[in-house]
Amino acid sequence: MKRIRKTSSDSVERFAIRATRFIGSTDSLLIHTALFMGAFLLYFFGFNLSKILLVVTTIVSLEAIYLSIFIQMSMNRQARRLHAVARDVEEIQEDVQEIEKDINEIQEDVEEIQENVDEIQEDVEEIQEDVNEIEKDVDVITDAQKK
Repeated sequence: MKRIRKTSSDSVERFAIRATRFIGSTDSLLIHTALFMGAFLLYFFGFNLSKILLVVTTIVSLEAIYLSIFIQMSMNRQARRLHAVARDVEEIQEDVQEIEKDINEIQEDVEEIQENVDEIQEDVEEIQEDVNEIEKDVDVITDAQKK
């Protein structure tokens, strides 16, 4: 039952979309102008002006009612779309915040690695100094043994 109602609702909504597109077109303007002119030309063919005005007023009133319903349906559809976009924007903002957090953590890791590299460089320099001192000691010992 829900499926039938959903299909019916979709069909009505598609019709409403097509109707509002058509009503807002130049073709609609031309057709309505021709129909109104034709209705008032009936007076010259002997029709009663009061009846012509009654029929035209009734048709225009019904058309206005349906147009307002179609316009409201279009506005509701746009509101749903905007709500969906707003949800997407919120999700994107959350993702951006998570990425910023990850970048900050990576930056901290890079700084720690840089500190470790600096410490290793200092250790290498100290080891090089120790090696130089050992070489001097070896040279001294070697010179002493030669004498």
